[in-house]
Amino acid sequence: METQQHTQQTQPHVAIVPTPGVGHLIPLVELAKRLALSHNFLVTFIIPTDGSPVKPQRQILQALPNSVSSIFLPPVSFEDLPKDVKAETRIALSLIRSLSALRETLKVLTESTKLVALVADLFGTDALEVAKEFGILPFIFFPANAMALSMVLHLPELDEKFTCEFRDLPEPVQFPGCVPIHGRDLADPVQDKKNEAYKWIMGIAKRYPLAAGIMVNSFMDLEPGAFKALMEGDRSGFSPPVYPVGPLIQNALVIEAEHENSGCLKWLDEQPSGSVLFVCFGSGGTLSQEQLNELASGLEMSGQRFLWVVRGPHEKAANATYFSVQSIEDPFDFLPKGFLDRTKGMGLVVPSWAPQVQVLSHVSTGGFLSHCGWNSTLESIVHGVPIIAWPLYAEQKMNAIVLADDLKVAMRVKMNENGLVGKEDIAKYARGLIKGEEGKSLRNKMRELKDAAAAVLSQEGSSTKSLAKVTQLWKNQI
Repeated sequence: METQQHTQQTQPHVAIVPTPGVGHLIPLVELAKRLALSHNFLVTFIIPTDGSPVKPQRQILQALPNSVSSIFLPPVSFEDLPKDVKAETRIALSLIRSLSALRETLKVLTESTKLVALVADLFGTDALEVAKEFGILPFIFFPANAMALSMVLHLPELDEKFTCEFRDLPEPVQFPGCVPIHGRDLADPVQDKKNEAYKWIMGIAKRYPLAAGIMVNSFMDLEPGAFKALMEGDRSGFSPPVYPVGPLIQNALVIEAEHENSGCLKWLDEQPSGSVLFVCFGSGGTLSQEQLNELASGLEMSGQRFLWVVRGPHEKAANATYFSVQSIEDPFDFLPKGFLDRTKGMGLVVPSWAPQVQVLSHVSTGGFLSHCGWNSTLESIVHGVPIIAWPLYAEQKMNAIVLADDLKVAMRVKMNENGLVGKEDIAKYARGLIKGEEGKSLRNKMRELKDAAAAVLSQEGSSTKSLAKVTQLWKNQI
């Protein structure tokens, strides 16, 4: 026992502070595994809670090695906020209102262990100032791509330069080393300067220079131009040093005990190789009833095999299930009458959840109709599956542009004059991706990225070396 205590007092220790959302937690969990198993760190997750269910988080954290522990901070109250408050505001406030509890936790950890660094996620920059109070290195883990990081770092400058809304900019914005992007395609929370979410994001962006370094869940070969510019930026003092450490994706069954996987893997086993379109909008994505109908009709019209993870519709928010894993009502009630009977044999519809990593790695899966959340995007790249890009919220339009315009591994959906993606177009995209020439070209490009993703995580790969640089910096603190 004494030896174990002695080890804990001398072993380098890192605190990780995620903000709410399972999508933020998953890549940090993968980072924690690497730190524990490859670099001999103790890791403690310090988790602010916002009153939404913590069971999914606990299940993910329980599966971690013994050297990774977790502390849930007391829940904060949001009773003073309006009901329609933006997700970004709630995320930022869940951390801000937990700062005194975070301070107390760090005090205990610094007194009893060799705490060398604190890693906050992209919204958690308030925690960086607390890390500095305790003399530990403040780091950011950025779970999206290098282009989105470039946007955050340039946001204060853009804000000063343009008084109009970004969506009204006449010319595309060009971040260093990135493909040009229209202002209307920048991340959701920066689209309305009068909204409180914009103010939160701006405040968060202005604190990024407090970080001693920023780890990014992407890799050099995926975004060489953007990373080169970011790394040159840190030499000129514009930003902290940037370390590409991705792709960090989950590779184990997550929350498997909670859900039967609806036999979808068994169903995939019976389908021809590369024939199935996987349709899933991530853990937070929801469609309106009208859009749900168009999607169902489009899949039926396409004649292509499909596996669709369906959730109940939501008329107002595209991220209605962001703070909870499942919709309460039976999503099948919302499908067009007779749809399940008419598509029997051709498609399989599962409610709310599927083992996504296993589906994407399955030989029968030939394409992915995706909301382009960055975790889903990286999972698709690692398994070499081309994408129909259907962004819904957050920075997903930016991801879709990287995939379609820069990497050429996705076709992007277009909205009609009613703001819907029409059934004829959906049918055309599905056929084009699974059977068409464009699909073939996207698939070949995606295979190249799959090989590059495997290479960067090998022993001598660029992301492996990049993480080793960070851990060496931390160990030097002892």
